[in-house]
Amino acid sequence: MTIRRFKAERFRCLTSADVELASDYNVVYGDNASGKTSFLEALAYLGRGKSFRGAPTQALIQHGCKNFVLFGRVDKGGREIGVGVENGPDGLAARIDNESGGASDLAGALPLQIIDPDVHNLVAGGPEQRRRFIDWIAFHVEHGYVELWRQFRRALKQRNAGLRSPAMRHSLGAWDAEYVRLSKAVDAARRRTLESASDVLARQSENLLEGGISFEYSQGWASGLELEEALASSVERDIQHGSTQTGPHRADLKLRYDERQAKRLVSRGQQKLLACSMVLAATEVVQDALGQRVLLLLDDPAAELDRAALARLLDQSFGLGCQLVATSLEKNTLNFPQTPRRFHVEHGVISAVK
Repeated sequence: MTIRRFKAERFRCLTSADVELASDYNVVYGDNASGKTSFLEALAYLGRGKSFRGAPTQALIQHGCKNFVLFGRVDKGGREIGVGVENGPDGLAARIDNESGGASDLAGALPLQIIDPDVHNLVAGGPEQRRRFIDWIAFHVEHGYVELWRQFRRALKQRNAGLRSPAMRHSLGAWDAEYVRLSKAVDAARRRTLESASDVLARQSENLLEGGISFEYSQGWASGLELEEALASSVERDIQHGSTQTGPHRADLKLRYDERQAKRLVSRGQQKLLACSMVLAATEVVQDALGQRVLLLLDDPAAELDRAALARLLDQSFGLGCQLVATSLEKNTLNFPQTPRRFHVEHGVISAVK
């Protein structure tokens, strides 16, 4: 998939933006606080239905306005579809090819990945970010994964409600059976996902870091125990916390670089490269599975990287064949394999540059 035309109205500092994007390379440049990252955030919102910066809806709506609107023309296998998002007092409204949809439908219509200055948190941050990393790949390569995840979340919510209500605890056994079934299905899908990505992840990390990476999947309960046993042994703790402490929602991906714990022992620049290798590997795996291109957004890729590391990151990004949109302070800072389409941003106004 590639996005050909993109429009944003009343999104952060972008009063009205309307651009024709190149199918390969695009660069958006301008001074700090000019609106570059807001433009990428708007693009990403169109494919995710949420801000990659974690901003609440009200912070995204331009001051004095009630809502924002985003729209894109997406080439999906030679057929152009419209993808639109509006958010405001009435909540998120999305339309894909003239049909109403939700966040998962947006993700299917415009699959994308982002490398931003905070990407190192994929390594240094908490396990939730690494679970999302696995689940993004699984969403695109495992048929029916999104519905499986929804069913699991409902079963988890029901079990948690039973834990918090003394009157309902007698029903835990009945809920546990469904919870275990769905937990094992989620776990199996994640394991298949990681197996399909392992070789690509190793190659991407080798190229970026010039050193090997390995990872260990932690399933969310003690290894060597069946989930039924783990639940039985932790039921008193679960009641005390009022929530289930065992299951796929507690999983993690433990990363190792040169046989050291990556989170603790590598520099921030290395953490960024390690995280970038994960993002690029995920992008490659999903592109191969879909047989379609993924939109790759690079927000200030030069941040915290020396010239050699930046060159490796760009070379690996270009090698994926994605549609790429990158931001930069200067017009010609980033070296593309061919002339990119350039856009200049100033005070929230974006314009094409010849």
